[in-house]
Amino acid sequence: MTQFDFGQPDDGIIQMAYVVEDIHAAMALWTKRLKAGPWFLLDHFTGDEATYRGGPSKADVAIAMGFAGHMQIELIQPNDDHPSVYKETIDARGHGFHHFGKASPDYDADLKRYEAEGYELAFQALVPTGGRVGYLDAKGELPGFLELIESGPGLDDAFSRFYAASIKWDGSDPVRPMA
Repeated sequence: MTQFDFGQPDDGIIQMAYVVEDIHAAMALWTKRLKAGPWFLLDHFTGDEATYRGGPSKADVAIAMGFAGHMQIELIQPNDDHPSVYKETIDARGHGFHHFGKASPDYDADLKRYEAEGYELAFQALVPTGGRVGYLDAKGELPGFLELIESGPGLDDAFSRFYAASIKWDGSDPVRPMA
């Protein structure tokens, strides 16, 4: 096992994610109450070649990423009402916890293994870090989705940059562009 530059194992949980009603209010609350941040915000994300439950996905979301210690926190706000893993969760139980993000050094093998264990691929897309993400429906075994995040240099570079900004962060400039 090796570690990313941001301290998490390269084959383990690297992220906890939450769907929120208002991403700016959520970032402010997490900053004020939990000292998480700074936040790196992407106002619109759909993913390239995105699929949802086997068909094309058109859902657009805002995403903010920040760190609390070595754990990355992701906040996600749907920007529309298109069907998605995010809307599905909100409709079922409201805003709150959404998924665990697990690094995957061998995305295809991990996806195949989880599907063989009964997990169902609910969403998949290419992401700006150069890899793929796949949200697996854990069918109630876990309290949310399991997101496989394909490991690679782009992932480590981006997440390590976000982590480095959190070290000795004094609370100033709490929201920054992701790019």
